[in-house]
Amino acid sequence: MARIAVITHEFDRFQSRRGLLLRQDSPYMLFDVLAELKRRGHSVQIMRGPSASHNADIAVLHVDATVTPSDYVDYARGFPICLNLGATDISKRRISGAILEEGANWSGQVIVKSNLNHWGTPEEQLNRKSVRAGKAVPFPGAQTFDRYQVHASLADVAPEIFRRADLIVEKFIPEIEPDGFAARFWIFCGDRERCTRYVSPQRLVKGDDTIRREPVAVPDELRALRRKLGFDYGKFDFVLHEGRAVLLDANKTPGRARNLSKIVAAGTANLADGFENLIHQTGRGRIGR
Repeated sequence: MARIAVITHEFDRFQSRRGLLLRQDSPYMLFDVLAELKRRGHSVQIMRGPSASHNADIAVLHVDATVTPSDYVDYARGFPICLNLGATDISKRRISGAILEEGANWSGQVIVKSNLNHWGTPEEQLNRKSVRAGKAVPFPGAQTFDRYQVHASLADVAPEIFRRADLIVEKFIPEIEPDGFAARFWIFCGDRERCTRYVSPQRLVKGDDTIRREPVAVPDELRALRRKLGFDYGKFDFVLHEGRAVLLDANKTPGRARNLSKIVAAGTANLADGFENLIHQTGRGRIGR
């Protein structure tokens, strides 16, 4: 059985006890995967911060921030194998396949987003907790931007937006349906995965406001992009546009489904199988098929 270490930021709240019965809870999908792995006999240790000693066989770099600080990356390199060690920068400017620059030849709708993952909320929270602890902020200047703005054309975007490092402009290209809009979500761990197409009445498709969903295949070009970006575990949001897969978002610390239905539970067991396969493949180099 393997000894698994989960490397989190010292101020991340990976898990906590909640409710009258003080049951362990977590906002992260990895929590349920680890619970299944523990049920199978593996041990798990949460490493808060980059300084604790360890005797783990395998680690997961699970710092909930767009760009993982260098001291955490250096710490992660000290483990025999560490998942997602190559996925330390998931900024939109690096991963998005829909980025537009000022003056680009694009006549369709556009959307203005934060360059940071999840609107920059994780960075803002970690900065605030660091100040409370009397430490320097880990992400100076990080600001939240949760007002995604859709414009009719590139010409409607203020010129100063293009000069802001914290914002990006993308093609707005959801898959159009007669009753709404669609996007695709690929969740993976090692060689195990599930990929689902969600249809929503909302232009910005989220998992909790969908009217239907269906399993879909993962395009080969997206698998190649996963290898290039260094992801062993995570979630990709993408669409098919003009016959081509376009990555919109990549998350190395995906959130946890609150409704643990039989479908979600089966998916968790499948991801745990993928994690075990990664353990068995220790020494073969990076994974990302």
